[in-house]
Amino acid sequence: MGFLHNVREVVSACVKPKEKRVPKKTVNVRVKMDCEGCVRKVKHAVEDLKGVESFDVNQKMQRVTVTGYVDSEEVLKAVRGTGKNADNWPFVPYNLVAFPYVKGAYDIKAPSGFVRNTPDAAGDPKSPEMKLMRLFDDENPDACSIM
Repeated sequence: MGFLHNVREVVSACVKPKEKRVPKKTVNVRVKMDCEGCVRKVKHAVEDLKGVESFDVNQKMQRVTVTGYVDSEEVLKAVRGTGKNADNWPFVPYNLVAFPYVKGAYDIKAPSGFVRNTPDAAGDPKSPEMKLMRLFDDENPDACSIM
């Protein structure tokens, strides 16, 4: 009986699909919240999600931060279920972007100190502005030695 029981466990373990576990991560969502009632609705929606370890609802920045074993689409779906407009957090701190005021990066609706994360914000290395910036750069071996 013991041998048959072990064989059955091995076969059932091979046949069953393994449960996919979402890795631990932090999900940031932008949500339009006007009052404390909106904040309360979003808090209740987020705290009921499976796998949430901690969350922060910031009304001033219009941002919800969820940390845990959650999927970003599940968080978006839960927040949208409250009737609020929600999308993934599209902003990064402006000091992490080389050209924060390039077309498409600067957003007037962004919170203070944040700009949109766009690929154009890196700057074109062949542009005249970038060539002038590299002219007197310390890492440029052909830089002017007088400086």
